[in-house]
Amino acid sequence: MTEPTPTDAAGRSGPAISDRTFDAVLFDMDGTLVDSTPAVERSWAIWSIEYGMTRSALEAGHGQPASQLVRSLVADHQVDEAMLRIAELELADVHDITILPGAAELLSTMPADRVAIVTSATRALATARIAAAGLTAPAVVVTFDDVSNGKPDPEPFLIGAARLGVDPARCLVVEDAPAGIAAGRAAGCMTLAVTTTSTREELDADLVVDRLTEVSIVRGADGYSLLVG
Repeated sequence: MTEPTPTDAAGRSGPAISDRTFDAVLFDMDGTLVDSTPAVERSWAIWSIEYGMTRSALEAGHGQPASQLVRSLVADHQVDEAMLRIAELELADVHDITILPGAAELLSTMPADRVAIVTSATRALATARIAAAGLTAPAVVVTFDDVSNGKPDPEPFLIGAARLGVDPARCLVVEDAPAGIAAGRAAGCMTLAVTTTSTREELDADLVVDRLTEVSIVRGADGYSLLVG
């Protein structure tokens, strides 16, 4: 069976992106580095039953911080209680969380001071999921607790770049969700999307792959670049 050819949002052949260079990589966490989907679905399934929400309403907010999704779904007087409840459910369920194929290898390719995790999860939840997956976290981890505006706003990635001391235009964002790709683009970053939780058609990235094993990072005279295949 022939493997699908990596493409960008316009359908161009993926390897053309190799002539672009970057100095740092900003990784999303859930769906990009770790597979937390079963735990996430269990937690939100319980929450949705308790608050009378449909699955489609939850899916529309994929990639956004939980608090933003909750605020969009419940009445104002329920927000605080509803956010506490989903936080409680997610922190209690970190079972079945694993590192996604190629994620650890890609993460370890970059020097420690040139890589960050930028997640919509809270600090407590990010710490719990990273530990549950057995992933070694970089020194810079930007969580929802660090920002005023979550994805698709560019603020999370702008903070990640700033903490690494790198121009956002010289950063590669690795994401699985449309909201994350939109945030990366708005921050001026180069974008790589992986189809772990979204379709190719939903991911308006510079390059779209099915697995991170399809790409590697190589160092050159002008910085780092992606090698496809």
